[in-house]
Amino acid sequence: MVGKLLVTGFKGQVGHRLMQQGQALGWQVLGVDRDELDITKGADVQKLVAEFAPDVIINAAAHTAVDKAEVEIDASYAINRDGPAYLAEAAHSVGAVMLHISTDYVFAGNKDGLYIETDAVDPQGVYGASKLAGEVAVAEHCPRHLILRTAWVFGEHGNNFVKTMLRLGAQRDSLGVVADQFGGPTYAGDIAAALLTMAEQALQPDFSAWGVYHFAGEPHVSWHGFATSIFNAAVAQGLLTRSPQVNAIATRDYPTPAQRPANSRLDCSRINAIFGIMPSNWQSALSDLRPYMPA
Repeated sequence: MVGKLLVTGFKGQVGHRLMQQGQALGWQVLGVDRDELDITKGADVQKLVAEFAPDVIINAAAHTAVDKAEVEIDASYAINRDGPAYLAEAAHSVGAVMLHISTDYVFAGNKDGLYIETDAVDPQGVYGASKLAGEVAVAEHCPRHLILRTAWVFGEHGNNFVKTMLRLGAQRDSLGVVADQFGGPTYAGDIAAALLTMAEQALQPDFSAWGVYHFAGEPHVSWHGFATSIFNAAVAQGLLTRSPQVNAIATRDYPTPAQRPANSRLDCSRINAIFGIMPSNWQSALSDLRPYMPA
């Protein structure tokens, strides 16, 4: 069962793929970005949602500049908390299901094992705190909600770690990459597919498994390990003539304004049990890196 789908942030990594995949699956999709709808303006959100009357809203809009968020505090909360609140209110007013993308940054990142959905949240910076506030707002304003926490997102569209590594790999003989932060790189196309699967099942009359889910890539790896895999794939595909030397460095050797989680590993067993969705296979997503190469 598919119907009318509103996608916010459709120019982003995940939003771009939601548009493509949603249309291919037969959804009637309306994509908006900031130029078409400023989600921080509640009246504008309510008006557009009332006019389009979607069955599902997927919010892929976010202030994702983690370091800039430490100084752009008002903007972070406006986009990551207030916008989702307005969307959730509007969704509830027209009887729509609300899906919202969140992040591993809601956790402190110091757990020994994998993070499950019910683990205590403890964001360490403005980005994580504003995203957590968005989760709370969505849950408060729209009972029929699904929140998808993900991590280390990459895709053909937009800026991401894979594109940065390929650009640097073409320019340098060696580079240092952090080796003491671990997580699951997650392909944007897989996130879009997961969200659309969830949306379709959530429209079933007997669906009741609302709440928070984790979806990320496996196997878990460090940024250093991920970079090495990217370069190996690029060389194998003839896109780089040689791999640069990738030196393992510690987080303390690469200081940033915002603290990064040392452990971003998310347990994805719940989404598999409820929706039949498997973790993103980031290794297979690197099988064709041509769209990621710098122009």
